[in-house]
Amino acid sequence: MKPYEHKAQYYETDQMGIIHHSNYIRWMESARIDAMNQMGNDYLKMEESGIVSPVLDIRCEYKSMVRFDDIVMIMVRIKQYDGIRLQLSYTVTDKETGELRAQGESSHCFMNSQNRLVSLKKACPDFHAAFGKWSEKD
Repeated sequence: MKPYEHKAQYYETDQMGIIHHSNYIRWMESARIDAMNQMGNDYLKMEESGIVSPVLDIRCEYKSMVRFDDIVMIMVRIKQYDGIRLQLSYTVTDKETGELRAQGESSHCFMNSQNRLVSLKKACPDFHAAFGKWSEKD
């Protein structure tokens, strides 16, 4: 799995000239979608099949500052997956130096169009298999 790459934009900075903390959550979300696409679980296709994956919990621990024009790499890994819930971890590092910038986690579930929990094992076996393969690689 290739890490997600993001170049910090000027509009993402705060008054101190560093990236505002709220942007890390957006970056993690972009990295999650990118990782799903890389493993063959295109998020748009999942939604078209009637499955959504809302965020249940998210956290981010900031280790060092990111500034305008820095490039960060975000590695996404599955911490836990059981077909109904998914927990991911994120490691944000500076592309040039490798310095750790942030670490985070997010928890998700899978729901159908009636907003009921579903098991991907039953509802979408192909998506379930792809998550399973991704889990095994970590």
